Amino acid sequence: MESILEIKHMKKSYPGFQIKDLSLTIPKGVIMGFIGENGAGKTTTIKAILNMIHIDGGEITVFGKDAIKDGKTIRHDIGVVLSESSFPENMNPVQIEHVLSSVYQTWDCAYYHELLQNFQLPKDKRIKDYSKGMRMKLNITMALAHHPKLLILDEATSGLDPIIRDEILDVFMDFIQDEEHSIFLSSHITSDIEKVADYVTFIHKGEIVLSEQKDELLESYGILKTTPEIFTALKEDEYVAYRKSSFTLDVLVKNKDMILRKIPDAIIDQASLEDIMLFTVKGERL
Repeated sequence: MESILEIKHMKKSYPGFQIKDLSLTIPKGVIMGFIGENGAGKTTTIKAILNMIHIDGGEITVFGKDAIKDGKTIRHDIGVVLSESSFPENMNPVQIEHVLSSVYQTWDCAYYHELLQNFQLPKDKRIKDYSKGMRMKLNITMALAHHPKLLILDEATSGLDPIIRDEILDVFMDFIQDEEHSIFLSSHITSDIEKVADYVTFIHKGEIVLSEQKDELLESYGILKTTPEIFTALKEDEYVAYRKSSFTLDVLVKNKDMILRKIPDAIIDQASLEDIMLFTVKGERL
C-alpha cells in the first residue's frame, strides 16, 4: 500500500524529554489515530512533520518528498488543524479568506463558503464571538478549503460536545472516501479514534508502543479476569500489564484467543483503546 507520510527513526531531545527512535507510516486513503497521554510526544511529532521544529535525527517524507528540504512545496497539500486558531480573534471568516486565498494557489472560494454554510458559521462574526465548537469548525473549514491531500489534526475534537464531535468526524470520513487523501488524527479522546480510525499508533514517553490496524488490535487484545495463581502461569510476552481489583487481577493480554486456548475457562472482556492506554501507562508488570 502506497504511503502518504513516513517517519523513519526520528529523534528529538528536550530537557527532561526525548523521542528516541520514532518510526511510523500512514498509507493513502486512511485515518491514522495517534494516541498517548499528555506529554507523550504527540504534538512534538506533529511539529516535526510540519517542519516547525528541528529534529536531531531521522527522516520524514510526505508525498515521497523530504519534509525539510521540500517543506514549502508540500505545505500546499497539507491541511493543518491545531487546538487554537492562528488568526487574531478580531478577524471574521471573510477577512481570513482574503489572507488564505493569497497563500494557497488551490484555494477554492466557492468550497470555503459552502463549508461555512454547512457548518452554520456566520461570515461577518468575529472569531472572539464564536463558541469553541464554532472555532474548531472554522479551523477545519480553513484546512479543507485549499483541497489538501493530507489533514494533520492535533486534538481537533478536544473539549467539544458529542454532537459537534460527531459532526466533525463525519467530515473526516468524507475526506478520505476517494482513497487518495489521508488523515493523521492526534487525540486523547480514544472513543473518537475507535469510531473513525483505520490504524492506531500509540506513543508513550516518546516511544511508539504499537502501530497496528485498529480492528485487528481491538480484536486481539483483551482483559483477563484472573487470580494471582493463574497469572503467574502467563509468559512475559503474553500480557502488557496488570491492575489489581478488589478480588481479582485484571490483565491486559495481547492475544485473547491464545489465552483462551491455554486457559479454556478464562473470563476475558473486550479491551478498548482507553483500556490499552490505561494498562500501559498505569499498569504493573512482574
